[in-house]
This record gives sequence, C-alpha cells and structure tokens, in this order.
Amino acid sequence: MRIDIIPIGNSRGIRIPSSVLKQCGLLEHAEMRVENGKIILERPGARSGWSEAFEQMAEAGDDELLLPEHPLTTFDTDEWSW
Repeated sequence: MRIDIIPIGNSRGIRIPSSVLKQCGLLEHAEMRVENGKIILERPGARSGWSEAFEQMAEAGDDELLLPEHPLTTFDTDEWSW
C-alpha cells in the first residue's frame, strides 16, 4: 500500500487506515522505533518480561549498582525551618 506523507504543523505524518490499526492491535498508543531505515510500530508492552529478566540477573549476580552510593549531605539530614 502506498501512502502520502503529509504536513502536520512543523512535522510530517502519515494516515494509517483504521482497519490496519485494528489488525495490528494498535488502539490508542504505539511504540515506534527505527531499524535499518525502517519505521516499526508495535503495540505497547514491548517491555513485558522485564521482571523475569531482572530476576535472572539477580540470580546470576549481575545486578550490582553501576553508580556508587553517595553519602547524605546536610541538605538531607538537617532539620528545615520554614
């Protein structure tokens, strides 16, 4: 299917037929990324499975902090007066 790229304010856009959106399960939101010169739209939720991945990292001992812990400052510990 060939579609036109149209001006939308300062951007450009495309019109996707509602039948195509329904077939893909894109109802209100979509995840968009570019791979090898192609625009890819997916249903939200592409990040599902992260909890399981984090559990596997913890089991493998690969979940250490990348940034060191910073000690509290006086801003954090002193009582504030209003």
